[in-house]
Formats: sequence, structure tokens, C-alpha cells
Amino acid sequence: MSLRTPEGTRRSTRAGRTPLAAVAAGVVLVAGLVMAQGSASGEVVPGACTPEQAARLQAAGDNFAERCRLPGQLLSGMDRVEATADQGEVDRSANMRLIANLPRSGTFAGEEAYGTDLAFRGRYAFGGNYQGFTVYDISRPAKPRRVAQVVCPGAQNDVSVHRDLLVLSVDESRSDDTCRSEPAPASRKSSWEGIRVFDISRPAKPRYVASVETDCGSHTHTLAPSKDGRAVFVYVSSYGPSEDQPDCKPPHDAISIVKIPVAKPARARVVARPRLFPEGGNPGSLNPLGSSETSGCHDVTAYPAQDLAAGACMGDGILMDISDRARPRVLHRVRDTRNFAFWHSATFNNAGTKVVFTDELGGGSAPTCSPLLGSTRGANGIYDVVRKRLVFRSYYKIPRSQSLTENCVAHNGSLVPVKGRDIMVQAWYQGGTSVFDFTDSRNPREIAHFDRGAISDTELVLGGSWSSYWYNGHVYSHDITRGLDVFRVSGRWADRARKVRMGTFNAQSQPSYDG
Repeated sequence: MSLRTPEGTRRSTRAGRTPLAAVAAGVVLVAGLVMAQGSASGEVVPGACTPEQAARLQAAGDNFAERCRLPGQLLSGMDRVEATADQGEVDRSANMRLIANLPRSGTFAGEEAYGTDLAFRGRYAFGGNYQGFTVYDISRPAKPRRVAQVVCPGAQNDVSVHRDLLVLSVDESRSDDTCRSEPAPASRKSSWEGIRVFDISRPAKPRYVASVETDCGSHTHTLAPSKDGRAVFVYVSSYGPSEDQPDCKPPHDAISIVKIPVAKPARARVVARPRLFPEGGNPGSLNPLGSSETSGCHDVTAYPAQDLAAGACMGDGILMDISDRARPRVLHRVRDTRNFAFWHSATFNNAGTKVVFTDELGGGSAPTCSPLLGSTRGANGIYDVVRKRLVFRSYYKIPRSQSLTENCVAHNGSLVPVKGRDIMVQAWYQGGTSVFDFTDSRNPREIAHFDRGAISDTELVLGGSWSSYWYNGHVYSHDITRGLDVFRVSGRWADRARKVRMGTFNAQSQPSYDG
């Protein structure tokens, strides 16, 4: 990780700050666990949550309850770590500024109505929410407008678009597939979870046209259009099987592939369930900070122009050939049992010669951007693709300390389309938005950032940027609690990127910006 100051960084200089690469005084890492020196017993107590906290995080869905697997003393010494930005403050580089914020509203402003992923088509952005999705008019980026809110509950409602179709992921067991459904136990055979499909030919009036139930639901999904353009294949990622769930029994070593005929989306159906780990995935570690057991995939990113896909599958990272869309073939698999806890997502560079994998240590609900965990835990892993094999090169983690009350870890991002350079914009929950250059895959460095202070100084509140993506000249961030943020980034590289225009953008279905 590079700790060099970003280009034109505007940074406070309060005395006593501990740099992220350093380990806080009085804290020792032992076998991957954190112990406080001089403690009465010297033992590590597993479990960072009370039963009440664990229940709330479990109800919130996603991977948030993973925080409760972290050692109870993980946060020892955090009171001696000063965050870069205090509550109410903003720490940003001089080349990145907020030009608009559109807060959540109505049903989508509830306590657990979290903002999730983003997708783009023409002048519209589509933002997922645990209660449904919002359609934003972003034709004037500095003045975005909300043109529709579709109430259709089902965590986490990650969203993608293809032509006049919008796909939502539902990874929460519901009473049925309608938008009036209620939560229902997964142990009940009649319960439903999977994907929903909407017609967005009239963006201000989306119309629900299809649903497809999939094994273990749909935590995330990825679009891979057919080569003849008549259909779009949806790679559905899910995980967490259990013997008491009739539609999600172990071993769950596959993804579901749904084929949606573009002209007749109501005929969408599951056409394949390819096993990606027929010989078994990562068995996992008993160490709460260790690698996860692979029982499915969290996210798959497709690069259709190159017939490639990269899977972030809990305890494993994989590279796949998707030249036959319904029959993906695993080319190579990698593990990082030393530093990666939960393989979360992936991003190719434009040439298809690199993959940035993210590690969601603590499930997105823990304060892991601190000196306690250093520069390699909860970070990105940057891999070169060499003769269809993944070769590790370096880690990248934001070079700013976050407070005890800020959930922070690597999360969703996308390429910035700068020809000749590999630049990525990425959300880090309450760590804000980071833009980094990984053209030299061995030496990534941050070149822009925007970071608000903690939502609360007294308690760990789930929040921050879920997704930060570049689209047609601006960075759009969907914040869990604050709504839609729009950023303007300045600099020669940003000016070059603004010349690249896209009609549609899904981060998990990467377009090539060379044509």
C-alpha cells in the first residue's frame, strides 16, 4: 500500500495521529487475533457483539453479522487512534468535491431502509434500497431529481439494467414474489427469494414483469448478454446453505444462471447451475479473523467483451471463461489465508490483464480501517492475469484512520475510463470514497478521496458509501443512510475520462471503453 500524499490532498494536521500503516501502541497481533498488552487475563474473548446487537445485524441481512465473529478485544487501543475526520467534518483531496446530495425520502428513509447498489442507463441512475429501488434523473449531475420510487421490499435489492430491463436481487426469504410480500422463514418450502425483473422502458413508471426463484436466493447478480443480443444471462450469486432450508441445502458450490429473453422477459428461467467448486472450496478457518468457508459466491463480475469473469467466492477468488454464457469454466482459483477473510467483489482493468478483489473483513459493519489491522486486512488484493492465471501483486487500503464508531472496509467500485492508466473509484462505507491508480499493480496509490466524519461519536452506526462509481464524467455514490451523492473530480486524467461516454453501466458487467 502506498502512503504517499494524494495529488493536492487537503488534510488536517492535528498532532498525535497514528498513520494507518503503523500498529497502535499497546496492541499486539497474535495468530491473527488482537490482544491488549497488560490485560488482566491476556486472553482473547471471541464475539464482538451482544446478543441484541447480533440479532439486529442478522436482521439487517447482507454480511453484516460477520462483525460478531471478530474477537471481542479487536477494538482494544482504538481510543488511542485519532480519525482523520471528526464527526461533522469532511476530509477530502483538493481535486474532489461534493456537488450534490439527494437524501433518502418516504419509505426509503426508514431506519433499516438501507441504500445499496447503483446502475445507469442514459440520463438515469437506478439505486437499490432494502425497500425497493429509486429512479434518479441525473441529466444535470449537480441537480439530480428523484423521478420514481418503487416499493418492493427484499434485501438487498442490488440492481442492474440491460436495455429496457431492470433486475433486482432478493436474498431474503419472503412469503411470495410480489412487492406486497412479507418476511417468511427460509425453512418453509413455499417461501420465495431470487430475482425480480422490471420493464423500465418508461423510467418514471417501472413495471414488474417477471420473477425467478433461485437456490439460496440472490445476494448479488451479474449480467452477461448473449452474443446475438436476444437474451441476457444473469449469474446469480448466493451463499449460506443450511440443512433446515429446503431450497438452500449444503453443499452449495454453484451459481444459478437465469436466461431472460429480451423481447419476452416473462419467460425468464433458470437454465443452468454450474458447480464452481466440485472438489470443495476453502474449508475455512476457526480463527475469527481467518478465511471464510466457501459455500457459494458473494459476487461475480463479468467482462463480456473478453469472455471473462472473476468470482469473489467467500474463501476463494476465481477466474472464469464465459465464452459459452450458460457454461462458465473455471480457469484458475486462488486463496489468501493470511490476509483475506471474505472475498467480496472483483473489478477487471480495461485490458483484462488485472483483477482487483476486495476483502470484506467484518462483513461491512466493523471499524477495520485502523492501525490495529494495518494495511493488508480488509483491503483490496491486486492480481495480474498471466496466461489465464491469477498472480498476486499487492494490497491497497485507504491511507486514513477511521474511528471506533465508523464501519469501514473495501466495498463496491468501478474503473475510471482513462486510456493507458488503470484507475478505480471505490466505496469504503464510512471510510468514504477513494480513487486510486493501480497502473503499476505492485504500487497502487490514492489520487483522490472524500471522507466524512463518523455518523456518531458514541456508537457504531451502520452507514457510509455502499457503492461509488464513475459514470459519464462524475462519481456517483449511493450512501446507506444519506442517499445519493454526486462528486466532481478535477485533473488531467479526469478530463480524459470525461470524454468517454456510455449508454449503460453496470459495475458487475464491465464494458470496454475502447469501443
